[in-house]
Amino acid sequence: MQTQEVNLEPQKKKRNKKKIILISLGVLLTIGISLFVFVNGYINKSLAQTEGTIELPSLENEVTVITDGDGVPHIKAANNHDLFMAQGYIQAQSRMFQMEMSRRQASGTLSEIVGEAAVGHDKYFRSLGLRRAAEGSYDTYSDESKKVLQWFADGVNAYIRQAKEENSLPVEFTLMGSEPAEWTPVDSLTIGKYMAFDLGGHWERQAFNYYALNNFAEEKAYELFPTYPENKPTIIGADEVDVAASFENAIIPHAFNGSNNWVVSGEKSESGQPLLANDPHLGLATPSIWYQMQLESPDVSVSGVIFAGVPGIILGHNEEIAWGVTNTGPDVQQLYLEKRNPDNPNEFLYEDNWEEAEVIDEPIKVKDGETIDYEVVETRHGPIISEHANESAKDTVMSLRWTALEATTELEAILEINRASNWPEFEKGLEKFLSPAQNFVFASKDGTIAYKANGNIPIYENGEDAQLPLEGWEKENNWKGYIPFDELPTVVNPDKGFIATANNKIIGDEYPYHISNMWAQPYRYERIAEVLEAGNDLTAKDMQALQMDQMNLQAREFVPMFAETLNSVELTDDAQRALELLLEWDYKDHVDAAQPLIFHQWLDEIEAILYDGEIPEDVMDLFGSRGQTTDELLRKGNDSIWVEENGGIKEVLSVSLENTMDKLLKEYGNEPADWKWGDYHKVQFYHPLSDVSPVLEFFFNNEDPISVGGSSVTPMAASYDAETGIVDHGASWRFVIDTNDMKTGYHIVGPGQAGHFKSDWYHNQMNDWVGGGYHVTKMNAEKGIELTLTP
Repeated sequence: MQTQEVNLEPQKKKRNKKKIILISLGVLLTIGISLFVFVNGYINKSLAQTEGTIELPSLENEVTVITDGDGVPHIKAANNHDLFMAQGYIQAQSRMFQMEMSRRQASGTLSEIVGEAAVGHDKYFRSLGLRRAAEGSYDTYSDESKKVLQWFADGVNAYIRQAKEENSLPVEFTLMGSEPAEWTPVDSLTIGKYMAFDLGGHWERQAFNYYALNNFAEEKAYELFPTYPENKPTIIGADEVDVAASFENAIIPHAFNGSNNWVVSGEKSESGQPLLANDPHLGLATPSIWYQMQLESPDVSVSGVIFAGVPGIILGHNEEIAWGVTNTGPDVQQLYLEKRNPDNPNEFLYEDNWEEAEVIDEPIKVKDGETIDYEVVETRHGPIISEHANESAKDTVMSLRWTALEATTELEAILEINRASNWPEFEKGLEKFLSPAQNFVFASKDGTIAYKANGNIPIYENGEDAQLPLEGWEKENNWKGYIPFDELPTVVNPDKGFIATANNKIIGDEYPYHISNMWAQPYRYERIAEVLEAGNDLTAKDMQALQMDQMNLQAREFVPMFAETLNSVELTDDAQRALELLLEWDYKDHVDAAQPLIFHQWLDEIEAILYDGEIPEDVMDLFGSRGQTTDELLRKGNDSIWVEENGGIKEVLSVSLENTMDKLLKEYGNEPADWKWGDYHKVQFYHPLSDVSPVLEFFFNNEDPISVGGSSVTPMAASYDAETGIVDHGASWRFVIDTNDMKTGYHIVGPGQAGHFKSDWYHNQMNDWVGGGYHVTKMNAEKGIELTLTP
């Protein structure tokens, strides 16, 4: 019997190949795990330390920091030096990258770490001069306030030194290839000036009005000028400049930056003591613009929120009083047309004479590039902010006068009101809060409720002057000073039992001074007042429910009007179906309802018909608060030139509704009753570096967008990007307190307290923001994680 030889070589090679592959995979896996452990360890090093002991050599005594279950640090110190130094250190531990970006953004130094892409931004903010204004303000501060600023800066710098030594700076600094420089008191004041910028003052609308008058017939142009609807409630009863080119690179604050606040007297509350609620409407991002803290020393005991990078508590309560703010929105910015001397570009006409302007060197360092020699020119009125328009207007440019560019003392006001115990002391502190002008509401456990429209508000001889750029060469166009503090709109303990503000017109035409031509649409205020007027035995829970209220009074006004107008119009079947759905609506912008999607898209289509093709896209950016104007055009109907030129009100409404349905049917399917507002209207708190790459987006935005109700016209404020539906502005902080218990506050800080994406408090309040899940913060917290800061 013959035996057959078997060739084992191929099998051996196969086994060897398999073994090599397995070994290689093992090596790669080991390297991957090691790399993960290294990266994870490196990233974890920058997490804020919340327990144990940290040495801060400049402290005088030990400081205790108890971080509660919601990530709120409660700092207890034996003296103010240690208190504010600890506040700076704790803020920096959690928010250093945010603080760094905030001071750079406001100072115009982003190019140093971002590169050429940020040069335009830096030029604009160098021209505006927020940091120069902060430097000028610092010189006017008291010695005590300067000490507080320095103590705070010392705490920030202690963290920076420690983090550099331990290689534990937040990972964002590594990604940007940068490190934070020493923190200074002026950095904190500059961030404060930026918040004044963010709350605006209407210069862009002056530029738009100027454009309108020079491009449309006078009557047609004036229809676009801001007006306030008649019979709506109040709180207290030059064609020489190419506008589009001049402000092409201007950075304009979001039109929706505003707020809600209100106070209710004890006569209308269940506890018999006043209630206070506040929710400032600002940009929604990661981390939150606010940082919630409690501060305690022998003469300070205050709880609330502050901007990262600033000492004290700007909004909140102590053991005697509580307060909140909304934006008053007065005309505090004035554009001036400036005639340049053809023979000397740094001289400008004033009272028939050429006057030398100040030229300020502002060199801009650019990462991986050469330093740009940039000059800012300031006339007697302020900086020229249309300088880049020289090609289109060599001899005429625009300068900006703005109250925030003057020396102001907001931090001193904050420090005083933090220690106030009654309305007279609080109001005295407000004398130093000059810019931005704010609607302050106040409640105290002694039963007082009060309101003051506070800040520097310019006096105009004619309120109409504030609607257009003024001729800078005429002395008569200068401001006539500011409204005297004692004559600012003020209310104490009104008979109706509540005071509310929502950026609406604050006082009637009988008031002797001009405040503003531009107010928010009145719907938020109307709804808040409607609920408070009807309510008795109100509780903190009722106030929370009102902050989350989704009733749309704009729709309640216009849907019946639209339906009546279209009653005799032959609509498409789809448009008719939409109209029937709208008439069945309860007018709540509910996340699961179809009607809000139809209504808001319909309004967008109406604006497209009225304005597209007539107003260039770059000029539309200057058309601030145009919702107010659009509402008024619709109320006028066929009496409006803009409506009449587009075929009349029936044509505008029917065509826009049919266009709306065509778009929505393609996007959401053939059954309108099944559509949901939340399929389009969603919130996501984006990190500033999340759009750099998908990898960073995965880590920094570790939650999917969440469907949410409300809109820009409901008390639950949720303004959104029209293209994406993503909510990007709204209630950046929600706060309610019953003064019957001054040590307990109810808060939502979306999306969370922490700036580190691996922290438990990074995005833990996103669902709370959507659903109204308030957390309770107790003053003098005893439960939590304890950290000791030692000398």
